[in-house]
Amino acid sequence: MIQQDPLVLFMPSGRRGRFAKGTLVIEAARSLGVYVESVCGGRGICGRCQIEVAEGIFAKHKITSAADHLSPWSAKEARYAARRSLKPGRRLSCSTTIEGDLVIDLPSDMAVNAAVVRKAVDTRDFPRDPAIRLLYLDRIFAALEKDWGISAPIVDPGILRHVQKTLRDGAWKVTCAIAHDRDDERPRLMGLYPGLKNEAYGIAVDIGSTTIALHLSSLLSGATIASAGTPNPQIRFGEDLMSRVSYVMMNPSGRPEMTKAVREAIQALVEEVATETNIAPTDIMDCVFVGNPIMHHLFLGIDPTELGQAPFALAVSGALAVPASDLDLSLHPAARAYLLPCIAGHVGADAAAVTLSEGPHRQDETMLVVDVGTNAEILLGNRQRLLAASSPTGPAFEGAEISAGQRAAPGAIERVRIDPETLEPRFKIIGVDSWSDASGFAEAARSVGITGICGSGIIEVIAEMFLAGIITEDGIIDGSLAARSPRIVPEGRTFAYVLHEMPGRTISILQTDVRAIQLAKAALYAGIKLLIDKFGTAGESGTIDRVALAGAFGSFIEPKYAMVLGLVPDCNVEKCGSVGNAAGAGARMALLNRSYRREIEAVVKRIQKVETALEPAFQDHFVAAMAFPNKRDAYPELVKVQRLPNRDAEGRPIRRADDAEGDAPRRRRGGRPPR
Repeated sequence: MIQQDPLVLFMPSGRRGRFAKGTLVIEAARSLGVYVESVCGGRGICGRCQIEVAEGIFAKHKITSAADHLSPWSAKEARYAARRSLKPGRRLSCSTTIEGDLVIDLPSDMAVNAAVVRKAVDTRDFPRDPAIRLLYLDRIFAALEKDWGISAPIVDPGILRHVQKTLRDGAWKVTCAIAHDRDDERPRLMGLYPGLKNEAYGIAVDIGSTTIALHLSSLLSGATIASAGTPNPQIRFGEDLMSRVSYVMMNPSGRPEMTKAVREAIQALVEEVATETNIAPTDIMDCVFVGNPIMHHLFLGIDPTELGQAPFALAVSGALAVPASDLDLSLHPAARAYLLPCIAGHVGADAAAVTLSEGPHRQDETMLVVDVGTNAEILLGNRQRLLAASSPTGPAFEGAEISAGQRAAPGAIERVRIDPETLEPRFKIIGVDSWSDASGFAEAARSVGITGICGSGIIEVIAEMFLAGIITEDGIIDGSLAARSPRIVPEGRTFAYVLHEMPGRTISILQTDVRAIQLAKAALYAGIKLLIDKFGTAGESGTIDRVALAGAFGSFIEPKYAMVLGLVPDCNVEKCGSVGNAAGAGARMALLNRSYRREIEAVVKRIQKVETALEPAFQDHFVAAMAFPNKRDAYPELVKVQRLPNRDAEGRPIRRADDAEGDAPRRRRGGRPPR
């Protein structure tokens, strides 16, 4: 049996390759297009090329990774550690060689071209009634009852030790911090301050499978005064949710490792916003968290294994309020963390937050809300009825599994247009305002480089390729166009489209890239169709009045292209649009008004849950949705603003003579089947 070279996977990019033993890690990374900074030329001086090894069995990737699969500690590393120090587990990739299979994590604090966490705060106004109030008074209990109607509150034990000194320091006038989340519970005296205190803060945190976003708000004014984000460090254990569940199953220490990683990341964000705003973390008195069920369980320290198999049972589904200190967060000593309820096995607290933010249950219109991510959450309904489901789209939309894909970072291609006559492209990259065909673009792009394609760029380039006729309705790159354009080139048994060439590297769209997007979008659309089917069987109209694209990725999808690809059903394009980080907005609403907590707790109880994995019709919808935009469904509203290949004036599919049923895959002109 031939011994294969070691397999190396770099995270969070997901790029992999086999390398001979003795290959420097930094050389392996660069050969795959993984950016690793080294300003000292590999002499082990700058320390910018640090890496970490993720240890354990990674079943999805067929890798057993261990620290001793790297070469022993080198003299250069020892010298650097003595002078500058290295964190435990860190190695210098310029001084370390590959000796076995590895999963290598590139620490976010080492990345100059770091991922851009695109979960901006929602600035809308809404009524405030926070669970935490600051009340200025004298004679504590008497004044609480007389002036505020608060009788005999529970007193946190830590306050009693200092109450006399606090009263004397404040000349018998103090500010009480009162926690009162639910009207059917006794208020809690959680803090006591001498004199007048007019600062109290809370955090709203969206724990996404790819990124974590935190917003710091004043509980007095409601204003969001700082925001911060970071890639979810759990990515090194698996890009998608099922990979992380698999890691827990294969590695006994997997669950505590992932719990520790996400809690430490959140604490680091707390310290970042506290430093930025010059406040003390102890002034953060309340916090709200949302996330999908697996992120929710791992954050709480709950084994998520049951969510990896039918019937996808949640260990806990209702809203929770737990001491923040139990989650290893250093905030106010008596701060409590509120977690929104989960809706179903794969429709989590983040989907509940989206529901709270967008309010389909408050509307007469039938609204479709899609939170596009590694695991897409889908909501459909109105004030009469609500349905929810999830679809396992995978990480393709966010750049993983794409040959030139990457996270959203400076230098990533994020917008694409293709001339249908010449097939020549133009594009925009993150960090540069002008298009690639504008004067001055080349000079502006030198500072960040042109590094790959992020999620919104992948959506647009494939949609534009379809509109230009480069790929067929069935997603096959048309090799016959090679005679017309040098951008259509052979790639093994298939063809590729060259988007950009530069010295040493070409950014192309491969047939496998198109397939990855087809699989992801078909899974999403099939989930949507299941909800539409069930909505219709209850006597409701199957017509969708409004489509809302939520999530960091959904915020950057142009609605027209979402329909061209068939990510979402037909709708008036003007009524299809981004609603930003709706999960974060919902978390912030729950932070600043306790009545919203009661609202979403009640709404979740009446949402009908649909498990897509258990629905027989899912596969049928999935097959039809593999086509662009769909093999069966009409797009009458879309064709009003965009001509579609193989569609009539009413947006209906035009059947081919060789495709009577409409579902047979079409072979690429040129004879060879797709890879």
